[in-house]
Amino acid sequence: MARPRPATFEKVKTVAENRRARFEYFIETVYEAGLALTGTEVKSLRFGEGSIAEAYAEVKENGVWLVNANIPEFSHGNRFNHEPKRPRKLLLHEREINKLHGAVAREGMTLVPLSIYFNGRGRAKVELALAKGKKTHDKRESIKERDWKREQGRILRDRG
Repeated sequence: MARPRPATFEKVKTVAENRRARFEYFIETVYEAGLALTGTEVKSLRFGEGSIAEAYAEVKENGVWLVNANIPEFSHGNRFNHEPKRPRKLLLHEREINKLHGAVAREGMTLVPLSIYFNGRGRAKVELALAKGKKTHDKRESIKERDWKREQGRILRDRG
């Protein structure tokens, strides 16, 4: 019998985070995907190096790929070191891949990585979001809302 999947992802150590993604996109659904990595890439991530600020994911006929994610070369790696910005395969169930493919093709959605982390079992995972891009006026609205919440916090602190 299959093990039930957790509703929330257990993040033990977050390596890289795309903080700008929540500002730039409306997040619809979030998926947890495994990463197919080489040994030196895992070691580099364990040292806390890596960036997904300008990364995105794309659905191809043979799976989902993480493109433009930067995992720098491992300092003690020798000739077996990896290429820092190579496309990396994301490990998802076929049903999830089909859902993502349909959403990207029909609805004009984008696949955005939100974070790379290690789970409780020590596996490198990517938090992948199915998102729709925000227009400029939506971004302005987000800024106004954020400023108002900050101001509310200040007012409540001053009263108490």
